[in-house]
Amino acid sequence: MIESYPILFTVEHAQRVLARIRPSVGDMVRASQGLQLLAPTTPGDLLARNGGSRPSPEALVLMDRLQRSLVAIRSEGVLVKDMARGLLDFPSLQDGRVVFLCWMHGEREIGFWHAPESGFGGRQPLTDS
Repeated sequence: MIESYPILFTVEHAQRVLARIRPSVGDMVRASQGLQLLAPTTPGDLLARNGGSRPSPEALVLMDRLQRSLVAIRSEGVLVKDMARGLLDFPSLQDGRVVFLCWMHGEREIGFWHAPESGFGGRQPLTDS
């Protein structure tokens, strides 16, 4: 499974990368949330938007911003788990196995990790690792 990830982060390396991509994460979160607000939620919304077949100019701008932010984040080897919450995983090696250093938009720094199979619900503080 180690070969599945082109980059394995130490905590220090992940913190440095996070500092670089933090603005892109903010853009991703805002664009994703903006697109969610534009999404049709009722049959009446779909009818008013011609079945939702053509995105509005505002949606196109948000989709472009979302795409650019995703490219910037993923190009660093970081995994995007939830665009609207800004949930990121940084593959790391712990005791010979791959784990994910986990961070969510709004957190000051990377302070958690989890096993791949446990996901966000299995986050544990780094001090306990």
